[in-house]
Amino acid sequence: MSEKLRVGILGATGMVGQRFISLLENHPWFEVVTVAASPRSAGKTYEEAVGGRWKMDTPMPEAVKNLIVMNVNEVEKVAESVDFVFSAVDMTKDEIKAIEEAYAKTETPVVSNNSAHRWTPDVPMVIPEVNPEHFEVIKFQKERLGTTRGFIAVKPNCSIQSYAPVLTAWKEFEPYEVVATTYQAISGAGKTFKDWPEMVENIIPYIGGEEEKSEQEPLRLWGKIEDGVIKKAESPVITCQCIRVPVLNGHTAAVFVKFRKKPSKEELIRKLEKFSGLPQELELPSAPKQFMRYMEEDNRPQVKADVDYENGMGVSIGRLREDTVYDYKFVGLSHNTVRGAAGGAVLCAELLKAQGYITKK
Repeated sequence: MSEKLRVGILGATGMVGQRFISLLENHPWFEVVTVAASPRSAGKTYEEAVGGRWKMDTPMPEAVKNLIVMNVNEVEKVAESVDFVFSAVDMTKDEIKAIEEAYAKTETPVVSNNSAHRWTPDVPMVIPEVNPEHFEVIKFQKERLGTTRGFIAVKPNCSIQSYAPVLTAWKEFEPYEVVATTYQAISGAGKTFKDWPEMVENIIPYIGGEEEKSEQEPLRLWGKIEDGVIKKAESPVITCQCIRVPVLNGHTAAVFVKFRKKPSKEELIRKLEKFSGLPQELELPSAPKQFMRYMEEDNRPQVKADVDYENGMGVSIGRLREDTVYDYKFVGLSHNTVRGAAGGAVLCAELLKAQGYITKK
């Protein structure tokens, strides 16, 4: 590529916005040229607006420090400076829906980390290795919005990344009943231990809205496009509990599965390790070489040792074994702010660019 696509980040000062900025440093296709946030940050340099709240473990990239933060609500002004935007705004669901549509209507593609549009019938919600064909619904969305170039695409919730891809790899064995408990990192709430000291040595058995997302969103990933909208799959039936644990990054899931066609353990591991998709085929810049790996050790995957597998874009699976009530059980681990948030959105944008949905304005 001779010239990089110009990227704007909406909600650039928050934790996911910061993750976008750190992931896009030196990206071969994309360059952050615009940062936008709430009116109280607008007019300051990015470095001033973030102040002491930089939450990444790598330094703030030099290239963004002196960018002047724009007011995210000045849609036309922000849109005219970029080819597309990543959205990580912190607003109510209705406000997010409205502002993301407003950007799309300026003919600016929006790749969103937010949950607001995950159930909008003609908005694709994609894990690029799992359901890239859902991007085909964009043409129907453009008809509704009256746009030629602008649209919204979203990535799913961070909590499902450690088991939905696994179940996808095992589709031919027809999983029909799933129980999952997720043990979720505090960065999923946009926090560090400094911000949230009461999480040290603590567990909170409730994360608002998370259980419904964890049960329903995989069904949308496995759905089909019919009459210009995505109809969710009916099975497997999934029930979840979501628990906040004192871990900075990394969501772990303990999962139980029943299959209609019971496979051997060896078959399941083989399917996992061989599973790949369009990002691997196209060698997209952020794609993990091997999306999922199986770890033989009894005490893996572990957050500290394994969360950064494939730069945080891979999923680690372990402890696959037969169960006395279900057919099999396993433990999965994924990085919640990389694969589960900003990194998953960057990979979506790379695929959208490779397929010609995102181009230079």
